[in-house]
Amino acid sequence: MPSDTDPPGGLHKKTNWWGAFVIGLAGTILVTGVAPFAVQSMGAASIPLFFFVTIAGVVLCLCLAELAAMMPDRTGGMPSYAFETFKDFGPGVARHVGGISAWGYGLGWFPVAPINMILAARYIATLWGIPLGQEFTPISAPINANVIWISIAGLLLLFIPCYLGIRLGAGFATLFGIISMVPLTLLVFLPFFKPAVMHWSNLSGFPLADPSVPKFPFYVSWIFIMSWSVLGIEAAACYIGECRNPARDAKIALTAEGLYGCFIYLALPLMLVVVLGNAKSFDPLTVFLSYTEAIFGAGAWVKWIIGIPLIVALLLSVLNALMGCGRSLYQVAHDGLLPRFFQHTNRHGVPDYAMAFNLFWSIVVVFFGSPFEIYIFSNMGYLLCVSLALIGYFLYRHRHPHLERPVRMPGFLRFVALGIGVAFLFVWIYGGYHASDIAVAEGKRWLFFLGLGISLLYLPFYAYRRFVEDRRVGEPTILKHAAE
Repeated sequence: MPSDTDPPGGLHKKTNWWGAFVIGLAGTILVTGVAPFAVQSMGAASIPLFFFVTIAGVVLCLCLAELAAMMPDRTGGMPSYAFETFKDFGPGVARHVGGISAWGYGLGWFPVAPINMILAARYIATLWGIPLGQEFTPISAPINANVIWISIAGLLLLFIPCYLGIRLGAGFATLFGIISMVPLTLLVFLPFFKPAVMHWSNLSGFPLADPSVPKFPFYVSWIFIMSWSVLGIEAAACYIGECRNPARDAKIALTAEGLYGCFIYLALPLMLVVVLGNAKSFDPLTVFLSYTEAIFGAGAWVKWIIGIPLIVALLLSVLNALMGCGRSLYQVAHDGLLPRFFQHTNRHGVPDYAMAFNLFWSIVVVFFGSPFEIYIFSNMGYLLCVSLALIGYFLYRHRHPHLERPVRMPGFLRFVALGIGVAFLFVWIYGGYHASDIAVAEGKRWLFFLGLGISLLYLPFYAYRRFVEDRRVGEPTILKHAAE
């Protein structure tokens, strides 16, 4: 049933499937970051990998639609359901799987904001002729000074609608979302206006750009990197708990997100290969301007028609990153697994402290300079969360088949989810270990260990909540929630 009231001290239910869908488009927009790098490094061989990872993303969306409709008061999306789906194994297992999932989800999603602000800043500088400024290496990879300043300014400005509530945030996202769907869709169809620029022979046999690379670790490493972006089509699930009619809205929002995301993640890399080949000579940070030039020529007006909405699309993704993973931290703090700091909400009904936490670290991560390096440590949290969510869906559906389900997926889907979840666990550890050296550069394996280390920070946060804060107030919150 629709909810017209907001829980005291909780998040406000002031959006619907459209709000969840358009904010969740941030996951689809991530194609602008990963597709150019994948095509440049792998060539046509990237297309089959995009296909398999995208199908896994659609399965994930369908599983989350069922869980979101069953648990309409849980916000934060994918990690928030782990606490419930693992309860059969005892309250201890449930709370730690839920806690590590939420922390990993935060590690996966908050870097979306700095990555896409870096991309947006480069497009802004290229389109308007703004000097990039002096190049320097603050942490690991070189970045230009003006790119940093534009990125930080963008993060601070976009925090304002996040802070002022889901209704305003959804309003901004609706505007951004409609505008962002235009360039993503047009980029797929523009070459058909000039068929001579399309070279379908580039796809023949889906060859690797460099046939000499060791194939198995190379492919698994790239599946690891792709999964960080492609699986982000599940982002709409973060806002189902703030929808007025969650049972209806979960099904529509996540199905629409999965279908549109599937189309974009399959079609856009394919068209890059068809038009540009392996794009070796193009800057992956601004490749879509080179793509439009290859179709219509240099200085064409179409680059503005694509470039400006593309910047808006990247800003939408930043907006979602600040809003979405803040809600996952809020939900798990509400379950008693993370410090109460993350549980605070402001008068607009949003988890302001959790979002401010994400904002601060997003600004820090801008100084890494390279989106590609950020992918590695970030996905050490995100892909673990995805794996646990898919395995949790199998367990919950298999062990509780008779529970009421406003959205019920076919029974066989639970076995598909289990297989994908186990496969992604392998990709998480094997692909993550090799990706830093194979896909980034030799000597970058510290990014893998950085991701593992940040993931393990859940433990001291949990210990502080359990042994300091809960004892201080005299109420073991985690035990209360585990017993419910």
